[in-house]
Amino acid sequence: MPTERGTTSNTDRIMDLWVNSWIAALAVGIITWGLLVWCIIAYRRRKGTTGFPKQLSYNLPLEVFYLTIPLFMVLVFFYFTDQDQRAIDDRSQAADVTIDVRGKQWAWDFNYVKGPVIAQDVHEAGVQAHLTGNAIDLNQLPTLYLPVNKSVDLELNSRDVIHSFWVPAFLQKRDVIPGKTNYIRLTPTKEGTYDGKCAELCGEYHSEMLFRVKVVSEAEFQAHMDQLRQSGNTGLLDSKYDRNPNLNAKN
Repeated sequence: MPTERGTTSNTDRIMDLWVNSWIAALAVGIITWGLLVWCIIAYRRRKGTTGFPKQLSYNLPLEVFYLTIPLFMVLVFFYFTDQDQRAIDDRSQAADVTIDVRGKQWAWDFNYVKGPVIAQDVHEAGVQAHLTGNAIDLNQLPTLYLPVNKSVDLELNSRDVIHSFWVPAFLQKRDVIPGKTNYIRLTPTKEGTYDGKCAELCGEYHSEMLFRVKVVSEAEFQAHMDQLRQSGNTGLLDSKYDRNPNLNAKN
């Protein structure tokens, strides 16, 4: 369910579409149940009535009404959903920051691509998760850094099987599919640390495929980029580390 507004440039739009859709659905439900109850009461069999009421094969005005009203509702829902989807997925302008996100069994790699904000290609590799029975140390999870108020392109790729990139606080989720790049365009607007997870059953340790997102000031973001460079994490961990489990099994 929608929670906090204003975490990204898209959350308010998504939340308004969600809430207004539920309001419309609730209104339709109340009207429908009201008409059902009215029909049950108004057309109930009275005491002393014999036989069946007059049977009609059709009622043209009523049938036209039942056709046009649902059609109108579907078109309205479609219009507003399409309008918001187009706005959310609009990538006509270049983003300030591009990050190649690679899902793998069972962790994440983050490639920060050189651009207007990032001076040099750097990367951060996540370590595959394994169930140990111990509590998860959140500080050891793969962490994606995003600069606040900068437009970001997340290029979503998989190294092996289908995963799903989901940050609940951002109200956006998208599949990560082998051989296909999906995108999420957003502008983080509120600093903080947000939890993320894989939302597609992807194998034995799927439940441990967690990550965090830190939305920070540009100065802190640049400091993290410098730290990655000083640690020797230059360049990109791109498709050369991808694998195909089905092909590997045959070798």
